[in-house]
This record gives sequence, structure tokens and C-alpha cells, in this order.
Amino acid sequence: MVLGDSLSAAYGMDRERGWVSLLQQRLEREGYEHRVANVSLSGETTSGALSRLRHELDRHRPEIVIVELGGNDGLRGLPLAQVRDNLTRIIDAVQARPARVLLVGMQLPPNYGSAYTSGFHRIFTDLAEQRQLALVPFLLDGLAHDDRHFQADGVHPTADAQPIILENVWPHVEVLLGSTAATGRSTAPAS
Repeated sequence: MVLGDSLSAAYGMDRERGWVSLLQQRLEREGYEHRVANVSLSGETTSGALSRLRHELDRHRPEIVIVELGGNDGLRGLPLAQVRDNLTRIIDAVQARPARVLLVGMQLPPNYGSAYTSGFHRIFTDLAEQRQLALVPFLLDGLAHDDRHFQADGVHPTADAQPIILENVWPHVEVLLGSTAATGRSTAPAS
């Protein structure tokens, strides 16, 4: 299950061209029977996702949850402690199911000031280290400094950038799929 914001909801393009749909295609091509539930919403914040998480976990019963959240919190300048607390509560709820978490790191533009931007980025690395989570260090790695990969708003990646995003995520998903199989959990279709 992918719990994210507009970056995972394929904002500004057909949903089938987004990295999450490409992930489903990659799973099928690689012979995995898993299905991907994309419960991402454009504009989603950590508090919004937290409020609907229990329903989504009950509905999809995922083995792995990719948590791609926090960007909208950061762009709104929300307190870092609040972002961290919400992400921690999301991780706790997912692991209580039990399911594995892949945390996706985000970065903010420098105009938010170095203290806020570095503190924001540290939330992801600290949580991953403290909770021993798989971490994609930065979803937009390899894209962030190239305007050709972004829509006119300068925030949302183009359809052509989606395969690059998938390549940032895929190695971490593949490791989790292997560890899920090693724990004896079913490889039957699951979120």
C-alpha cells in the first residue's frame, strides 16, 4: 500500500503513468503476485493520512506500506515536532498490524531556511535509524535540480520523470519483498 501525497497520486497526469502504477507493472514483470493499493491523495498531510489510516489498513491489509508523506507539512511550515509525531504514529499503526514500513524521505527548497530544512530532512533519517526502517533517502533524487523533469508548477514531476522515481524506490521495495517472504508471510496477492 502506498500512503502518500500528490507525488504518489500522479498529480497532473493519467494515474497509470505515475510511479505507483509503474511499481505494479514492475512487480508483475518480476513475477511477484502482490497488488499495489494506492491510497495517496493530492494535498495530503501527515495528520490527514493519520486520520484515515486505520480504515485503509483494514480495507487493504497490506504486508508493506510505503509512507511518502511530509512534503505538504513542510511546505506549510508546520512545526517539525508535529510532523515527526504524526509520522511516528503512522509507523506505529502500520507495524502493529503487523506490516513493514518503507519510509520515503523528502527535502524542502532552501528558502525555508537551513535550520528548518535540515531539521525536516533529519526527521526521516532519524526515524529510519531509530525504528530500523527501510528508507528511500529522497524520492526525487536525480530529478530535483532539473526543471525538465517538472510540470509548469515546478513542484510536481512529469510523466517522463516517473520511471526515475520508481528506480529510487524499487531497490528498497525488492528488499522488503524478500524479507516478507523470509518471515513466512504469504506471497499471495496482497497490498
